[in-house]
Amino acid sequence: MQIKDLEPSLRTVAMPADANPSGDIFGGWLMSQMDIASGTYAGFIAMGRVATVAVNAMTFHLPVYIGDEISCYCQTARIGTTSITVDVETWVRRRPNAHREKVTEGRFTFVAINDAGRPRPVKG
Repeated sequence: MQIKDLEPSLRTVAMPADANPSGDIFGGWLMSQMDIASGTYAGFIAMGRVATVAVNAMTFHLPVYIGDEISCYCQTARIGTTSITVDVETWVRRRPNAHREKVTEGRFTFVAINDAGRPRPVKG
């Protein structure tokens, strides 16, 4: 994925409430940000509601610290009849020098759902 060509699907700052006593951001918090970013991305593709059905892969490369600005970048990996699989990379901009690093990557699968919560065709 070439992030320089992509617009972030989510951007936020890691705060003290998101960290353990050592100042490292919890992996679960980061994973939830990636789920929000990829779910929003998949919802636009599906033109409606989607639900997370799987986190197919998740790799943590580097820690995230309090004050880091995180950006999640999404790209379509696959579109099925009712499902969308999204690749997500999370990058940080570290303080004080604004150094950028890729910290996490994952693959999330969503199913498009109707108002009753039942699967429906993507784009339909």
